[in-house]
Amino acid sequence: MVEHQLRARGIRDSRVLEAMLDVPRHLFVAPELLDCAYTDQPLPIGHGQTISQPYMVAAKTEALELNGNERVLEVGAGSGYQAAILGQLAREVIALEIEPGLAQSAAARLASLGLANVRVLAGDASGGYPAMAPYDAIVVSAAARFVPQPLLDQLAEGGRLLIPVGPADSQELLRFQRKGKEFSREALHYCRFVPLLGRHGQQEGAA
Repeated sequence: MVEHQLRARGIRDSRVLEAMLDVPRHLFVAPELLDCAYTDQPLPIGHGQTISQPYMVAAKTEALELNGNERVLEVGAGSGYQAAILGQLAREVIALEIEPGLAQSAAARLASLGLANVRVLAGDASGGYPAMAPYDAIVVSAAARFVPQPLLDQLAEGGRLLIPVGPADSQELLRFQRKGKEFSREALHYCRFVPLLGRHGQQEGAA
């Protein structure tokens, strides 16, 4: 997976590649899908959600440019796979999941891997988690029609936000970086994610 799906497609950050090698993706997929665990495709995890394809997980993680000292927020933890990768690369990870069943199972998987620096919280993730803000990086693992303003507000100075934005059938993965009260914006990839649920998921936002 790492050599043919990631390195061969342009993922260059050695820390990201090592994390993708270290985290066993098969632990995050349903038993009946184990044969597909290391294929480069999203897989269903129940509740209308998916685990993202490995390349997209790696690309998002690389774009965060983590050095190991960050507090990171993930919006839409799902199975916990992206949070596990982030936990290998950042000081602290807060992963939010709106579906309680998924949050519980994700927390159990992460605990089994010994990732004590990752916390999974159940609840509406679309507005972030102000109690632990500011964040050096925020990654959204579901698609919004607009960028929720609360997520931008919770970025630390210099912090990066990665979020898929667009209609249900096609989105762009956007990267925002905070510079004082301003936010730079960069389009990275075309992509397709499940919808962001919750108050800020499809109804309102900014940027």
